[in-house]
Amino acid sequence: MIEIIWDDSFVKTLNKWKKRHPQLANTFAEKLTRFVQQPFEPSLRTHQLSGPLKSYWALSITYEYRLVFKFLSANQVLLIDIGTHEEVY
Repeated sequence: MIEIIWDDSFVKTLNKWKKRHPQLANTFAEKLTRFVQQPFEPSLRTHQLSGPLKSYWALSITYEYRLVFKFLSANQVLLIDIGTHEEVY
């Protein structure tokens, strides 16, 4: 099981994102719950990023929105950013 680290910066970003997309709040919660239980479940499309972001990973909230995170250890993850492909990459 994955432990999620919520830093203040990400919480602010998430709150802004939820205000802009209230219809996706439940989807976000469902995907995060699924991620905590099984981080590489195929429906999440979890993948490592490349280039300058190669130490980060992402998963799909929807086709358009991504959640960017970093593995701090095998079972601990720091949430970094949420937004569209263009916003977070």
